[in-house]
Amino acid sequence: MKKLFIDYEICNRCPECVVRCSYIFYPGNNGIISLREQIAFNFACRRCDDYPCVNSCPTRALKREDGIITRSNFMCISCKSCALACPFGTIDIDWLLYSKNRCDVCAESRIDENQRFICVQSCPYGALKVLENEPEDKKHLYEIDKNIIVRVINWLELYQIKK
Repeated sequence: MKKLFIDYEICNRCPECVVRCSYIFYPGNNGIISLREQIAFNFACRRCDDYPCVNSCPTRALKREDGIITRSNFMCISCKSCALACPFGTIDIDWLLYSKNRCDVCAESRIDENQRFICVQSCPYGALKVLENEPEDKKHLYEIDKNIIVRVINWLELYQIKK
């Protein structure tokens, strides 16, 4: 089974995301943006004791559940207060859009093989790949979906911090 591989350390340094997506229900979709947000909140977030990003949100679009931050697109007004409040720069202002982006990992049921993983083909920085087999180097690898593997530095795990 093919899996989408995201190297977050490369993807997060891109000057501008120019990745295209084949998600047909929303032509302007860029599913990588939603995956980057999910990766950042689950792995790159330092989980500050006072959660300045959550506390800065005027509409309470950010919530923390079991220490993990989630954002409600419906409530977010894209004011970017959370990005400014984050002391580590974990929240990227490119995610803070009114519209919801979504990645369905090019569901085989909706497109043919030639259209799959347009994101990988359109990423000029090499942050996205299609994996046929499990990677040999498992360092900093996490599975965020049965079809998505990400390489990201989990700062809390790296420094053995329990939060």
